[in-house]
Amino acid sequence: MKIFRTLEDINFTNPVVTVGTFDGVHKGHMEILDSLKSEAKKIGGESVVFTLYPHPRKVLRPSEKELFLLNTIDEKTELLKKAGIDNLIIYPFTLEFAKLSSCNFIEKILYKKIRLKQLIVGFDHHFGKDRQGNLEILRNCADPFGFEIKKVEALEDTGKKISSSWIRTLITDGKIVKANEYLDYEYFIKGLVVSGEKLGRTMGFPTANIKVIEKEKLIPKRGVYAVKIKLDSREYEGMLNIGIRPTVSSNFETKIEVHIFNFSGDLYNKTLKIKFINFIRDEIKFADKNHLKAQLISDKETALSLLSKYHS
Repeated sequence: MKIFRTLEDINFTNPVVTVGTFDGVHKGHMEILDSLKSEAKKIGGESVVFTLYPHPRKVLRPSEKELFLLNTIDEKTELLKKAGIDNLIIYPFTLEFAKLSSCNFIEKILYKKIRLKQLIVGFDHHFGKDRQGNLEILRNCADPFGFEIKKVEALEDTGKKISSSWIRTLITDGKIVKANEYLDYEYFIKGLVVSGEKLGRTMGFPTANIKVIEKEKLIPKRGVYAVKIKLDSREYEGMLNIGIRPTVSSNFETKIEVHIFNFSGDLYNKTLKIKFINFIRDEIKFADKNHLKAQLISDKETALSLLSKYHS
């Protein structure tokens, strides 16, 4: 996959284009991407994904509550590459760009710069100034330039449309299994192992203290999870806690700690990729460390059982 961060010197063959943020690159997105590739193949062309960075909400409404995303831009790039897309344009989203109407966007960028042959849009697609570009307006804008617009219908589950916002809600509610089903891969975070208080090892559960690398990455709800951990080229199983550790701490600082099963060695300054497999329980304040240790033993048994039944 070729990656472009400018529209200068691009020269695609019969480009078929889709435009969107594609946060998560989930099953709903794959309906659009599969259509994109199929239509490009029909005309001997190239598939082109046009995405914006940073996320428009971060530029247009910076004072709002911080927006956490399913993917960093690098993760999104890797997922689109895995999906078999020919070209990815990562275009800078600025206040000046936001002033472009949908018709100006089609004429000045999609038609004059990219020279598209067809535009693929999702069921709820809007773009241009104030998201005014609905399907009817887009088709009217496209008429003078002679390219086709194809709409891809929504992918639904139990009557509800699969979307990035729904998946984000599932993850913040701890509903990891359902979120993974819609993503079609295990939701993951990447983090650097940093020095901790080493309390876990006193109870027989040494943990790696994780500092998430990207601040915009969505962190699942507090609690204990069954996880898989990728270190270098090897993958391990384990359990992870997200929370304030109320039994052993009173500073209310949220920490992410992972205990890796059947592992020994120095992890400091190593980068781990942690895949969330299932939610085990909410964070609880125990009477003392002995009660906490007993629960950790139970958590490990639960995690091992969940992981043994899991098939990616």
